[in-house]
Amino acid sequence: MKVTVFGGTGYVGSYLIDALLDKGHHPVLLVRPESRHKVRHHARCTLVEGDISSPDSVRAALSGADAAIYNIGILREFPSRNVTYEALHFEGAKRAMDAAEAAGAQRFLLMSANGVKADGTAYQRTKYLAEQYLRHTGLDWTVFRPSVLFGDPRGRMEFATQLYRDIVRSPLPAPLFYEGLLPLNCGTFRMSPVHVKDVASVFVQALEMPETAGQIFALCGPASLSWKEILKTIAAAAGTTKRALPAPVLLLKGLAAALDQFEFFPVTRDQLTMLMEGNTCEGDNAFQTFDLEPVPFDTTSLSYLQHAGRTE
Repeated sequence: MKVTVFGGTGYVGSYLIDALLDKGHHPVLLVRPESRHKVRHHARCTLVEGDISSPDSVRAALSGADAAIYNIGILREFPSRNVTYEALHFEGAKRAMDAAEAAGAQRFLLMSANGVKADGTAYQRTKYLAEQYLRHTGLDWTVFRPSVLFGDPRGRMEFATQLYRDIVRSPLPAPLFYEGLLPLNCGTFRMSPVHVKDVASVFVQALEMPETAGQIFALCGPASLSWKEILKTIAAAAGTTKRALPAPVLLLKGLAAALDQFEFFPVTRDQLTMLMEGNTCEGDNAFQTFDLEPVPFDTTSLSYLQHAGRTE
C-alpha cells in the first residue's frame, strides 16, 4: 500500500517507517524542511514538504494514498511557537481525516493514548476529541491507545531514557510520589510500559486486517508495574542502583504551576496528574488480536540504557 504517515520523523514514527517497509508498503511522509534529515530510509520513502497546519500540504501528502496514519503528538505545549495540544492532537488530526476522506484513502489509523477522556487533562481531552471526530467520518478507522512506550530512543525522547536522565542519574533520591499529606501508598501507582516495536507492528498489521476497522485497541505491556518497580528496573538496566524517598506530589505541582511554562523545567502539572492516575489496561490484552506476545519491561529489553549509563 501507499501509506501516508503524519508524524513520521519522531521516535514512534521511525519505528512505523521500519515496520511499513518491512511489510513492503511505501511510506509517504509530510515533513517540514528542517526535519528531512530525521527521516529513516529516506531513499525508500516519498517526502512531501509542508506542515500539518497547511491544508494544501496535507492534501498533497494524501494524493493517491491507500491509507493514512496520524501519529503526531506532543507531551507538553509551547503556545508561543503554536505547539499546542489543540493544534496538533485535534485540529491537525481533523484536517488529515477530512483530506483522507476527500482523497479516497479509506483506511485511517490514529495514534491516541491510554486513558484519554473528555474531562481529562488538555492532552487527554484533545486526543479524545480526535477519536470522536474520526468515529463520525466515513473512513475505515482504527484507534490505538498505547500505555507509556519504551525502546531504543534513537537519539529522541523516550520514557525510560528520560527517567534515567532526570531521576536515576540525579544526585537526589528518586521521588516516590504520593497524594495528600501523609506518605501513604507512595510510589504505588502503576503502569504497563509497552515496547515501541510492538506498537509499530500492530499498526502495520491492522492495515491488512479489515476486521479491525471500527475498533479501539488499548495497548499495554505484559505486566502492571508500580512506579517504584519501574525506577528500580531502569536503574538496574543502566548498571546502577537508586535510593528512593517519599515525595508529596502536591509540592512538585506547586513548583510546576510557577515554572512549567519554561522548557528547562522537566515536568508539567498535567503530566503529574496523568502520572498519578497510572497507566494500565483492563480486560484482555489487545495484542492477542494481532497474535503478538509483547516485550516485557525488564533489564534485557532495556539494555540500551547501558550506553546511557556509560556516556552521560
